[in-house]
Amino acid sequence: MTWDATEFRQRVQDALDDFLDLQAQRLAPLGPDAERLLAEARAAVSGGKRFRAAFCWWGHLAVAPAADELALARACASLELLHASALVHDDLMDASDTRRGRPATHRGFEAEHRAADGGTGWRGDPEQYGAAAAILLGDLLLAWADELLRTCGLPLEQVGPALGVLDRTRTEVIAGQFLDVSVQARGRADVDAAMTVLRYKSAKYSIERPLHTGAALAGADEATTAALRAFGLPLGEAFQLRDDLLGVFGDPAETGKPAGDDLVEGKRTVLVALALDAAPDEEAVRLDAALGRPLSVAQVDDLRGIISRSGAQQQVEDVIAALTERALAVLDGAGLRPEADAVLRELAAAATQRSV
Repeated sequence: MTWDATEFRQRVQDALDDFLDLQAQRLAPLGPDAERLLAEARAAVSGGKRFRAAFCWWGHLAVAPAADELALARACASLELLHASALVHDDLMDASDTRRGRPATHRGFEAEHRAADGGTGWRGDPEQYGAAAAILLGDLLLAWADELLRTCGLPLEQVGPALGVLDRTRTEVIAGQFLDVSVQARGRADVDAAMTVLRYKSAKYSIERPLHTGAALAGADEATTAALRAFGLPLGEAFQLRDDLLGVFGDPAETGKPAGDDLVEGKRTVLVALALDAAPDEEAVRLDAALGRPLSVAQVDDLRGIISRSGAQQQVEDVIAALTERALAVLDGAGLRPEADAVLRELAAAATQRSV
């Protein structure tokens, strides 16, 4: 089979749409409020690069052909529900205003509360209402990830091992998220701490575990699974480091986020940790003091300059290149099916050399 990334993304979207149509039937007796929650769920899983689903797909095809492509697509789509759950919760914890160019879930429901009854508003705190809605939607998407994988249509003997991987994935990403929250609360993180957050909050669930899930669905042996994971972890780290660069230097027109959004949110990333280590004392103090505060365009430009002059931006670029090279070297001796090997190399480039 040939790899058409656009067709694959549509296949994943179709699987998600069909699954949410089923949920809509189940939730219909709950009335308009459930419809609003479901509408936000649809928005949360619409669009995106579908890297997690793609790595799951090719983790399977690296081992064996797909006996049932529709069922495998549904299994892969379950990881996009997990991803959507993480984004909804992450936006709330980071107090983000936007996601992909639209209001973040908690902000959208907060606005609905304020606008209710002709602008007179409902009772209670609109921000609390938005937060509650985001928590519940994130939880629902997380539960649905398990359901979609479990009911994807593949035999239980294939799905069972993959469910075990999903269990580990959820534990890692939630614990990694708490690590991140704790780092932000302490207001400091050295490079090692920032790298640990990066690895468990994002890198593992973005690439390594999707590959692992696909391999488990295909019944991969231990050696092949180990090779796919050894490829996936450094690539996932490179993927997230690219995301961290985009969070500071990305173009808002492409990222759907305000300029320097990670700086406004006060994220203690590897990029920031390196800059704080290397910048002159006065500039390091200025950068540290500005993190997590409202910033003008001029202030964002100033902080970008500090980070760039410190050498941190180039250091991260160098680390991305080194991690990607390490990942690709694993493929050289992995003995994967040739078509899968070729596409995994394409996906590696797409994940690490992107502008959005």
